[in-house]
Amino acid sequence: MSGERRSETTGERRSETTGERRKETTGERRTDPRTNGSSPASVDEPGTTVSGRGEADGRLDGEDLVLSYPGSDGPVVDGESITAKAGAVTALVGPNGSGKSTLLKGLADQLEPDSGSVLVDGRAIQSFDKKELARTVGLLSQESTSPNSITVEDLVYHGRYPHRGFFESTTEADERAVDRAIELAGCGHLRDREVGSLSGGQKQLAWIAMVLAQDTDVLLLDEPTTFLDLRHQLEVMEIVETLREESDITVIVVLHDIQQAARLADEMVALEEGAIRARGTPEEVVTEELLAEVFEVDAEVESTPRGPRIEPLRPRHDDDRERPTERVARPDSGDS
Repeated sequence: MSGERRSETTGERRSETTGERRKETTGERRTDPRTNGSSPASVDEPGTTVSGRGEADGRLDGEDLVLSYPGSDGPVVDGESITAKAGAVTALVGPNGSGKSTLLKGLADQLEPDSGSVLVDGRAIQSFDKKELARTVGLLSQESTSPNSITVEDLVYHGRYPHRGFFESTTEADERAVDRAIELAGCGHLRDREVGSLSGGQKQLAWIAMVLAQDTDVLLLDEPTTFLDLRHQLEVMEIVETLREESDITVIVVLHDIQQAARLADEMVALEEGAIRARGTPEEVVTEELLAEVFEVDAEVESTPRGPRIEPLRPRHDDDRERPTERVARPDSGDS
């Protein structure tokens, strides 16, 4: 046994012991789950692949970003830079008020920087017109709303607006994109249901399907698992994992749960009070020292094939700041 298993859908080998992913170099072509396995060589229209996306890589850069809100005392994010690698999942983590969602809004062009720049494949994001940007960057925010009477299918069709002219009706390409998005989001059984009749978790799946239907190079998700029960959290994580394994889309996701982020992400960025405190792979970022200093908890971190496993032990208090992180004995360990 080699200690590796091969993914039949992605042509990857994943180490059973480290969880590390590496691509095969046998000439196999990767398929995009949003194309139902169609070859990327097929085209619907000039300059786009069958999935509707152009030839851009999807790299997203924020350079020296200063971000604030009107009336705020100072910047929430002050001069930070971030790079989201094309085709990878980058997770933004940090305690409440650390600037995660603010940074994501700046990257999505939802919050204009006081200074600094956001680049998509080296091009300033302000140079995109509204529809062009919506074909390139998709955003699932925490403030998503829709009429309660709209069906899930109609909601997902709203994700196709950047691909049509004002007076154009839906096309076969739109229908295929909507079908793919609903299938990938796992909400086909909700297709004819009104949004107002759905649970919170079901609504989140419908909104994810809508943003997937935009068929963008970059996907930004702001706390997509918050307030969901465990099953729906796992469903959302499964969607992101599928995108990572089987497509070239670039994903940036804000997560409160650092354990979920460590399992899901290729790269993690940890913020505290608007400043980036650490960045790198989950193994590089998720350390007992960082959990103590940034999240103010004592915890044990164990390496596993699915990424770092965190066992929180106790909160840290003001008098703990003067001493280094220490392991705390479990109550049932017998330690005195």
